[in-house]
Amino acid sequence: MKHYLFLAVVFLMVACSNKKKNIEENVKDLAVSENLKEADVQLEVYDFDGFEKFLNIKDDKIHVINFWATWCAPCVKELPYFEKLKAEHEEVDFVLVSLDFPHLYDTKLKPFMRKHKLKSKVIALDDVDSNTWIPKVGETWSGSIPATIIYKNGKRKFYEQSFTYEELEHELKQFLNE
Repeated sequence: MKHYLFLAVVFLMVACSNKKKNIEENVKDLAVSENLKEADVQLEVYDFDGFEKFLNIKDDKIHVINFWATWCAPCVKELPYFEKLKAEHEEVDFVLVSLDFPHLYDTKLKPFMRKHKLKSKVIALDDVDSNTWIPKVGETWSGSIPATIIYKNGKRKFYEQSFTYEELEHELKQFLNE
């Protein structure tokens, strides 16, 4: 009888040990899965000197650059319009320039990008000297967002406003019809 009791205790200990290993493996798998979710969100961060190249690309493509932030309600409202136009016009280069605060990239910006499945290129502009770079983006820009630039070769238009889908499509068509 003692042997059976001893074997039962040993069996239970082994079973519990295996269960603990399975739990530890599941936790590791979950951590790897979470890291993959983080990795699937691409965010390039630039100061203005690094970003400026996006404002002056010389090719035959239409470039749409939208300045926005996750904390800006009108910005967030119009983002789906940019995404829809991107899907409809693959020949157009769309860049969404986030002005979110750097300490919020991982907790706000990247989760926002993931949740809304943004397909446009998203970059973060991290340059505190806005009094220097804002006039370089648009001579009349007060710095408020949303703001958008559409350009192709020598033609450039700057908009310090939020768009409806129809308004944005109309402005883009002016460049497409050239």
